[in-house]
Amino acid sequence: MRGRLARLFDSPFLKRLGWHARQIATKVDGRFFRSLALGLVAILGIVSVVVWAAETERSIGDLGASFYWSVTTVMGQGDASYLSRPVGWAMGWVLGLFGVAIVATITGAFVGFVIDFLLKEGQGMGASGYRDHIVICGWNTTARDLLRELQTDAYQGDVVLIHNSETNPAGDGVYYVRGDTANEADLDRAGMRSARSAIICPASPSDDADMHSILTVLAIESMAPEVRTVVEVNNPNHVPHFRRAEVDELLVTSRLASRLLARSAIYPGLSELVTDIVSGGEGSELYRVTIPEECVGKSIDEVSAMMRANHSATLLAVSRNGSTFTNPGADFQVMADDDLVVVAESLGTLRPLRNATAFE
Repeated sequence: MRGRLARLFDSPFLKRLGWHARQIATKVDGRFFRSLALGLVAILGIVSVVVWAAETERSIGDLGASFYWSVTTVMGQGDASYLSRPVGWAMGWVLGLFGVAIVATITGAFVGFVIDFLLKEGQGMGASGYRDHIVICGWNTTARDLLRELQTDAYQGDVVLIHNSETNPAGDGVYYVRGDTANEADLDRAGMRSARSAIICPASPSDDADMHSILTVLAIESMAPEVRTVVEVNNPNHVPHFRRAEVDELLVTSRLASRLLARSAIYPGLSELVTDIVSGGEGSELYRVTIPEECVGKSIDEVSAMMRANHSATLLAVSRNGSTFTNPGADFQVMADDDLVVVAESLGTLRPLRNATAFE
């Protein structure tokens, strides 16, 4: 039961409501609503006592009934036949004039909060409230394509987009936060402190966009160093700056494209093959997984055969302490702390690697 309540109060929707409530509370004078509430309680109490003294035989039960009548009258459901004397009628008018007005004011404030919540959520001015999600910082064609890839991949988690535009360019299924990717407050609204990873995409193919990406990495690393940062880089000359900003992983798209084009010119068909592997073509995709227990201490040939037989997966490389070993020799022995890069139709019983040092 306690676990269910914890999950209920940890839901993203309730977190968003709480965030908006706190934002409104900082802008509204709470004394006004406290005065309204106290005024309503005072009116209900006074009217209840007067009706109890003038209309009943003054028992404790009658006092409770009088208070109940007062509350229901304010809510518009009171029983008019409960009163039979001028004093009671006068008290009914008092409730009609003051009590209903106070309730209407409080109700209007609540409706205003709901409208403010809906408007700000639609404009990207809310807070996601997610945990263990992916945050996309910036929007470009790469972000659009990677989002499509995430939606068709085995990833079933939540995705948040931070971008500064009037509407959500990602469409339905992605929580939108309108803001600056290098601004700590906007990163907080995206739930960066509890995110799984952050993907930074430059807004334009310029050096200035790379500089802003570096600022974004610095902001994320300072507030949430445990979150994995992956960056698309425009200019290869900026790679050292990203390294100094302690980015976890980066991809220079121009360099990757040029190398792949060069290899494809020498060995035809390689570009299509690589594209199929990384995008799930022909039913197979690229995965990085933790090593199964039965593979620990085995030779690379034995592990390769076991992966093929038990998981229908083809072993491509072994990662160890941040270094990658592609096509190692037959005497290479797999250790417990290693992880594997495989091509498979699905993960099956394999466990995806969550946090690791990038390949060098």
